[in-house]
This record gives sequence, C-alpha cells and structure tokens, in this order.
Amino acid sequence: MANEKHYNILFMHSHNTGTLVQPYGHAVPTPNLQRLAEEGVLFRKAFATAPTCSPSRASFLSGMAPHSCGMLGLAHRGFSMRDYGLHAVRTLKKQGYYTATSGVEHTARVLETVGYDEILSGLDTNYPDQDKRIDPAEAAVAFLKRGPQEPFFLNLGLNETHRPLHKADPEHHPAEDARFCYPPRPLPDTPEMRADVADFKASARVMDDGYGAVLKALEEAGLAENTLVCCFADHGLQFPRNMCNLTDHGIGVYLVIRGPGGFSGGQVVNHLVSLMDLVPTAYDVCGMDRPDWVEGASLRPLVNGGDEPVHDAVFAEVSYHAAYEPMRCVRTERYKYIRRYDGRGKLVLPNVDDTPSKQFLLDQDWESQLREQEMLFDLMFDPDEANNVIHRPELAGVKADLSDKLDAWMEATHDPILATGPIPAPSGSRVNPPDLRSPKDPAEVMP
Repeated sequence: MANEKHYNILFMHSHNTGTLVQPYGHAVPTPNLQRLAEEGVLFRKAFATAPTCSPSRASFLSGMAPHSCGMLGLAHRGFSMRDYGLHAVRTLKKQGYYTATSGVEHTARVLETVGYDEILSGLDTNYPDQDKRIDPAEAAVAFLKRGPQEPFFLNLGLNETHRPLHKADPEHHPAEDARFCYPPRPLPDTPEMRADVADFKASARVMDDGYGAVLKALEEAGLAENTLVCCFADHGLQFPRNMCNLTDHGIGVYLVIRGPGGFSGGQVVNHLVSLMDLVPTAYDVCGMDRPDWVEGASLRPLVNGGDEPVHDAVFAEVSYHAAYEPMRCVRTERYKYIRRYDGRGKLVLPNVDDTPSKQFLLDQDWESQLREQEMLFDLMFDPDEANNVIHRPELAGVKADLSDKLDAWMEATHDPILATGPIPAPSGSRVNPPDLRSPKDPAEVMP
C-alpha cells in the first residue's frame, strides 16, 4: 500500500503521436487508451512545450519550459539540462519515492546522469548502442508484478510511434488497410500518404498493446487505486508539417490522466493545458510542496466541474532539432502567434525527418514554399493554421497583445535568445547546417 501521504505516480508516454488516436475521434484503434479515457480525464487542448523530443521531455519531467531547464536540443546530439537537480526524479527521491524508468527518457546522453534508482530498460530509438534491449513495456510489467517499493515513480517511454514504423497488417487488423486510411492534417490525401498512415496505425497498435499490458499489471498488483496515471504523447507526429512546427500539428498531444485527486469518471476538459503541468499536478495530488523553479500549474482545479482555466495562454518553442531553427509561440483559445528568429525565408529541411511522406512533398517542389518570420492564425476559422493574418489591420490589437504576452513570458523565464541573440550550441554537439536536405547528412561538431 502507498503510505498515507503520497500516491504512486506512473508517467506513460509515446513518441511522435500527437493526437492521432481513438479517444480524439480518429480511425486509429487504441482500445486500451480509449478505456483509460473513459475511466479518467481526457484533455482536449493539451500541448507540448516543444515539438521536438528532448526539449519536450525535459520540460514535462521538470515542470519547466525547455529553455528554463536548459534543454535546447536533442540529448543524443550533445544537449543537456543545465542542472539535473531540476528533474522531478531528484525531488521525488527526497520525498521517499522509489524511482524507475523504462524505455525512452532522452533527457541525458548517459541515462544514469538523471538519477533514477533503477533503469528497467534503456531501449530507445535514439540510442542504437544501448545494451539494455529489454522491451520497455515488458520491463514495466515485470517491475509492477514484483511488488515495487511504495511510493514509486515509474517513467515509461515507448519507442512507438517513432520511425521506423511497424508494417501494416491489414489481414489481421483491417484498420491498417491503406485503401481506407486518411492522412493527418495538413497533408494531402494521396496513395503515398495513406500507405504511410497505415504503417503509423500498426505502430499505434503496438503502442496501445504496451499501455494495456502495463495497466493490466497495475490492476492485478492491486496498485491502480493508489496510482496517478498520466498518459500522453511527447509532441506531434513524425510526418512533415507536423513535428518540429509550432502549429497545433506539432505541439498538440493526447493527454489522459486517471487516479486520485478527482481524475476519474470519463470527464473531458476543454481548457488549455501544457505538459509542463504534469509534474506540479503530481506534486499536488501527492501532497508535496512544489519546488520554486516549477513553472507549470496543477490541473486539479479543472476536474469535477472546475470552470476556471489554469492558463489563459500556453507557450512553446524550438531552438535546435537537427539544425538551428529558433522560434517561439503563444497560443490562446482563439489565436496562435509564432515568431521566428533566424531571418530565413526557406524551409529548414534537416528538421524534417526522412519519411515517404517527406519524399512525396519534395517531389512536388516543396522546397520552393515560402517560410514567414511572423505569423498570426485565427484558430476558430483556420484550424490548420494555413492562412497567416498577421497583416490584417482589424487584428492589429490581437497581434500586439499576443506579441506582448510572448515577450513577457520570454523575459520572465529568462529566455537566452533575448540575451544572446543566436543561441550557441554546446561544445561537442552535432548540428546540421540548415541548407541541407536531411538530418542524416553530415553534421558539424560544435567547437
């Protein structure tokens, strides 16, 4: 049993999945995730703080913006948090939690740096040299079956739906028949795109099977009632015009929370929330004081009929992915404002992972598309964020207000781009020049 003060905490997250899952109305069967949503709370407007892996993960594992905790690029390319004392694991251990991680964590090149009590599996797409090849979900199941020390924090990061995708199997899973698939927005409906989505559905099936196995083990171990389960994606889809973009296609994520604190009953929350709210929510539910560096908000006020939002706006950012592409955004219920900082009018193609969908767009002369430095979108009438209305005179007040909000957030969180202009990559990190076509092209090692 958990002690009288603290509940167990389980973070379960997938790779590059966005909101393309069954509980969000898509024809992507994820029955275990659907069941979790029916038992817990579904957040319809949940957003990552970055549309790229390590910055998002360091953020939701610290409760801070990526630039605040120092994670400005990918860990396997040489970026790191400025202080691993900011990581939630360090705080939870001080509160008597046993901490374990399984699978994708990706906040440090050497996973032991983070400070978990136990690494159940180091299997991570980004680290092909890892020698711990145990399936992450299977390792988490074994952890729960052995009767772990309580209270515990278990971080489960699945490789799915990261590429390479699993192959579609329409004979046994009819939803994976490419003839009847539909591409994610804002991509065109073509045979090439549909085939890519069919493989995505196969990966989502494997992802959901992993979630189901862990949830079943949690139930059979008698731990479900005492465990706060947070299940979510790290950021948007690994398709072009999704991941690495600050449109909702890049930062929108599924988020389901089930457990103590009112997170039950199949509730749906429509207010804006951020993944950096997960750590402060866990601290709140488990009766812990939050460290003063935590920037997110507890989501408890939103459940059981709570009408007042915890945010009037959420923020997201990109500094580095494969290449440097500095940009920041603010999103309200109605509008999105995006500001770039590189003065570049061309696409940064190394930040688009190589996929059949990318190749299809390149074959259509995608490289000739313009890339604007400042954008304003009216999400009510333009949910695909395709029509930049930054120059419409009647929206000048909206633009000024959102620009001021973004400036105030950057100043309050000490965004380094305000102090240094171009943000230098750390020594020894690997960065692609922006004019290349692929992240697999030769990268420069920073001095």
